Amino acid sequence: METFFEILKFTIPGLVVFATAYFLLKMFLEDRQTMHQQQLRSESLKITLPIRLQAYERLTLLCERASIQNTLLRIRMPEMTVASLRGALLLAISQEFEHNTSQQVYVSNTLWQIISIARDETLGIIAQASDGLDPQDVDDRLVEKLLYVIDLQGNTDPLHQALIAIRKEAGQLF
Repeated sequence: METFFEILKFTIPGLVVFATAYFLLKMFLEDRQTMHQQQLRSESLKITLPIRLQAYERLTLLCERASIQNTLLRIRMPEMTVASLRGALLLAISQEFEHNTSQQVYVSNTLWQIISIARDETLGIIAQASDGLDPQDVDDRLVEKLLYVIDLQGNTDPLHQALIAIRKEAGQLF
């Protein structure tokens, strides 16, 4: 029995030293790993932040260019009919969005959904405004109706709401 106690005298302190060293080494390695991950995040942020900011800029420009008023200024030509103006508006706005589809990689899913919904609602406004008009009529009638519908909506313009969402998300980067 005495030899058993002799073995315990050496074993217990050895186990205590081993456990202490194990936990200290484990904590040290975890801290090093955490620091390394933070350093990698910091390095990647230096690369991705400018790209993300550029994406927010492009999406802002997209919303501005795709607004009905700005699209009308760009594509309207003399002697257009309601049908040709409607088609040109729908095509121009769709092309603007298709051209910037790749920007969804750099923004949140929620923001991209807001922008997609704004596009759909804008296209819906154009379709709604052209309903009931003679397709061969002068484009002035469609322009008047579009501007009337937009004036009724005021601050609920879908692309204006998308711009607010873009600014809010971009502001969270800082």
